[in-house]
Amino acid sequence: MSRRRPARRTGKSGRPPDVRDDPIEEHPDGDWYVRSITGSSSTKTYRCPGCDHEIAPATPHVVAWPVHAGADDRRHWHTVCWRARDRRGPTRSWS
Repeated sequence: MSRRRPARRTGKSGRPPDVRDDPIEEHPDGDWYVRSITGSSSTKTYRCPGCDHEIAPATPHVVAWPVHAGADDRRHWHTVCWRARDRRGPTRSWS
């Protein structure tokens, strides 16, 4: 009888948790993971660091965090605020 290999632990998506397939964007302040969120998957209210206004539930938006940081550094942005951030910069600090 052959021995089975132990199953590799995976995240919710079925991929190993250490594999990221979020696109990386290069900006003057570093590289960022950027994930687009659909309105149907957005169920909470967030505050956009670009304009300091709320992102209402069911609103499509962007989640971005520095490549060198962890999940605690993720921020939810309005899509237009994320695109304009090189010109405007965030209104709130990252800490």
